[in-house]
Amino acid sequence: MKIVYGRKLTEFAQRHPNTRSGLEHWFRLMAQGSFRSLVELRQTFPHADIRRERSTYSGRRVPYSNRETKYTVFNIGGNKARLTAVVQYDFQRVIIEKVETHAEYDKQNKRR
Repeated sequence: MKIVYGRKLTEFAQRHPNTRSGLEHWFRLMAQGSFRSLVELRQTFPHADIRRERSTYSGRRVPYSNRETKYTVFNIGGNKARLTAVVQYDFQRVIIEKVETHAEYDKQNKRR
């Protein structure tokens, strides 16, 4: 699969060196993989989970929008980090939305 915004992994690993090996492992498996569905993805990443979110603009919800984005959330390095991405199975592309520590992810998602 093609990984878009892979630099986010490098930037995060520079700030959190203890996640580097987990991020590299995720990148290697994802880049070598050819997944056609969440079921196939979970054969390699069993703890991958789906989170649906209404469309946003600059961090705010778009009023009157019915569009939802489906994100896949990966646990990295034994829950040291969470990687949120849009996986486009038809195009064999993964668009990295963000990489956060577990604490940052939990704090962000308590507000929803």
